[in-house]
Amino acid sequence: MRKFLIINLLVILVACFQTSVMAQNHDHSGHNHSSHDGHSHAGHDHSSHAGHDHGSHAGHDHESHAGHDHAHDGHGAHHMVCGVESDHSFDIGATALHHIADANVFTIGPLHIPLPVILYSKDQGVNVFTTKKFHNATLAHHADGHIAHNGYVLHGGTIKRIDPTYKVNGQSFNSNADVDIKGYVWQPAPIYDKDGKDTGKTKETAFACDGKNLWKLENSSTADFGLFGGGFTSFIDFSLTKNVVSMLLICLLLFFVFRSVARAYAKREGKEPKGLQSLMEVFVVFIRDEVAIPFLGHKWEKYFGLLASIFFFIVGLNLFGQIPFFGNANVTGNLAVTAVIAIIAFIVTNINGNGHYWGHLLNPPGVPFFVKIILVPVELMGIFIKPITLMLRLFANIAAGHIVLVVFVGLIFVFGKEGTNIFGGYATGIGSVLLSLFMMAIELIVAFVQAFVFTLLTASYIGAATEEAHH
Repeated sequence: MRKFLIINLLVILVACFQTSVMAQNHDHSGHNHSSHDGHSHAGHDHSSHAGHDHGSHAGHDHESHAGHDHAHDGHGAHHMVCGVESDHSFDIGATALHHIADANVFTIGPLHIPLPVILYSKDQGVNVFTTKKFHNATLAHHADGHIAHNGYVLHGGTIKRIDPTYKVNGQSFNSNADVDIKGYVWQPAPIYDKDGKDTGKTKETAFACDGKNLWKLENSSTADFGLFGGGFTSFIDFSLTKNVVSMLLICLLLFFVFRSVARAYAKREGKEPKGLQSLMEVFVVFIRDEVAIPFLGHKWEKYFGLLASIFFFIVGLNLFGQIPFFGNANVTGNLAVTAVIAIIAFIVTNINGNGHYWGHLLNPPGVPFFVKIILVPVELMGIFIKPITLMLRLFANIAAGHIVLVVFVGLIFVFGKEGTNIFGGYATGIGSVLLSLFMMAIELIVAFVQAFVFTLLTASYIGAATEEAHH
């Protein structure tokens, strides 16, 4: 039991760290997710910035338009943010992506709970505070902050930094004071090469408005080396995100559950299990008899702590993510998390691989040489493909379930035309609720099935790597 708790804690801590510095970049480029201090918006007009001077916004009337409402069209209101017309008509695709993405806010129903913020940049050093500094209102749309603190803002639930190299009329943003932010817009911005020259290309970029000027935002901090569109920024974000907080909560829950079960076994030695002890014994015995022993044989005890930790960790996170209005965490639907668990399985498998295992990979017996030229590279690729499939299978199944639920609910707003078509809203609502309840039941099954499949395949990989030669 002690070994199980230690392994479980290590798995969760590594996953927490990886998720903190490798949170998926969810800027939703191409969509306008503006925060407008309680205003409703529609109408989409991204003003082109191609070819303009880096940081210059000449031609916009930044004073006269900031914070003003304009004509209504029945689906919201046109709104100008620093001279740029913004739009916040309902976008079901962007809403689904926003729902499954990680964020620097934790919500329980309409409440936004402040989370610790830990940021590092070469010019400012370490910044430590909480998301309360951004003054994100309790019902703030998309969790957008209304204060720029030390040059950082909360946009779409993610901490971003106002580009310190960006200038407006030759002036950089004042990062030494808290500045009120009136809203956010997405619009094309020029792409510059490493020498600062305009490449002639543009990219949809987020801007923050302080009431007078638009200030370009950097991407959210990621450590993905550009693989997921994040790239490198001038700062590194080590903050606790909602996924990290969810993992820590599950870590504590599992610790207290198994601590209680261990004490029950100590007190009731030789007696039948009762209560929580009885419930957990079903799962532990199932993993032992149906996964560990069949694939690992007499060596099952050596790896049982890891297998049990993976199973309960994934099940706990899957079930936690299905609690309505409580964080909306999509932890195992995050590639950073599933990648860490898969990497741990990969390392354990190959470190414990015996000579028989490596011999069949590098020099398959009884195979002609010309076949080995093709077979050996394929087998070596398989070493890396196996953990990748583990990572993607869990990620895709959990993320897909969350997306489908959001889409079903979103159909109410689509057919109801955001409140203007009452009949369409109610008619679609009945079907959407029934389909959502059905999907939640399916997701409950998937939560256990995916944890079992991940654990089963991990055991099979370890078993194949440690299997002794048969003569």
